Amino acid sequence: MQCEICGAEIRGESFKVSIDGSELTVCGRCSQHGKSTGKRAPVSRKIAPVSRSPMASGTRRPPKKAPEMVVDELIDDYGHAIREARERKKWSHDQLASKIKEKATLLKKIEREEITPEDDVLHKIEKALDLRLTEKTGDSDWSGDRLNRGTTLGDIVNIKRK
Repeated sequence: MQCEICGAEIRGESFKVSIDGSELTVCGRCSQHGKSTGKRAPVSRKIAPVSRSPMASGTRRPPKKAPEMVVDELIDDYGHAIREARERKKWSHDQLASKIKEKATLLKKIEREEITPEDDVLHKIEKALDLRLTEKTGDSDWSGDRLNRGTTLGDIVNIKRK
């Protein structure tokens, strides 16, 4: 039998080791490169004693509701809102850029909505212009009742029949 790492003839005992998820048969010298898989410790299968909880006597817990995901989302016409607020303050792109310590070309691209601003730039613009460019959105239309009885693939996918 040959070692699967170095290719040498295995004399004596061979070792089974796991290297990156692959199980290999190796010689004694190469066995140090992986974890031994030959000797596995048995898993204890003790069963915990069953105790009757006070909830099992007939009272039921109210069903759990799915946590509502509330996310700050950029408004649709953010470029136009930034331009209007900047013009209201009678600032040029260069003046606003120096106040928020960003480049004027970046502000021009944001106003034209060529790029979406990163969170830190967005907060700087909001603070400098006294403007709110994000709105809270959530999954309020999703009902948590479906989650309690088990969501299936059929609840999510629209099946097209031929």
